[in-house]
Amino acid sequence: MTDLTPDEQDKLDAAAFRQLLAHLDNRKDVQNIDLMILADFCRNCLGKWYKKAADEAGINVSDDAARARIYGMPYQDWKAQYQTEATPEQMAAFEKRQK
Repeated sequence: MTDLTPDEQDKLDAAAFRQLLAHLDNRKDVQNIDLMILADFCRNCLGKWYKKAADEAGINVSDDAARARIYGMPYQDWKAQYQTEATPEQMAAFEKRQK
């Protein structure tokens, strides 16, 4: 890999993260349970990681603000508009993955 300065790496990391958020925003049909089954993380995890990064940097970001950054809107709004009930098959796959 090309040697990158820390600033260059931060810029590329940030751009990749923004693209991930855009991708997730364009795929609202992909539910958090699907992400948890396949990748062992979800949008809520990203929100927690965002909040942790803010805390570590001494930046005041609330849990709700961190989650809204990930969802592109307040979590409760996203949940009301896009979240569906997990199917029995999804729950079984999730539980199997947790073992």
